[in-house]
Amino acid sequence: MEKVRVLVANRPRLMRDLILETIGAQPDIEIAGEILEESEILEAVDRTQPDFLIVTLGSSDERPTICDSVLARHPQVRVLAIAPERNSTIYYWVSPEIHSARIETSQGGMLSALRSRTNHRGR
Repeated sequence: MEKVRVLVANRPRLMRDLILETIGAQPDIEIAGEILEESEILEAVDRTQPDFLIVTLGSSDERPTICDSVLARHPQVRVLAIAPERNSTIYYWVSPEIHSARIETSQGGMLSALRSRTNHRGR
């Protein structure tokens, strides 16, 4: 079985650690890398070619600016933007436009979104 490759680039550190612990324990999900600085994200996506990128959702529910750069260059990548303090998670993908869907902000919601990558390809 092909594993879902995930690049984790969200803050704060505690949230990143919880996400890494959650997805690292899943047999069908592989951590492609961990990014500490937003300025490193695009280069890391170029290098690791993940299926998913997990980033921080800002103070509003507006699409993080890094999404546009990543999705324009790598339209096959899916992005999960998480704001745990607001209990808010948004899933972005391109087909051929950028789309989003609100998902449950929980371990189960995040894992379901990561595993659904094949459900959105080509749509």
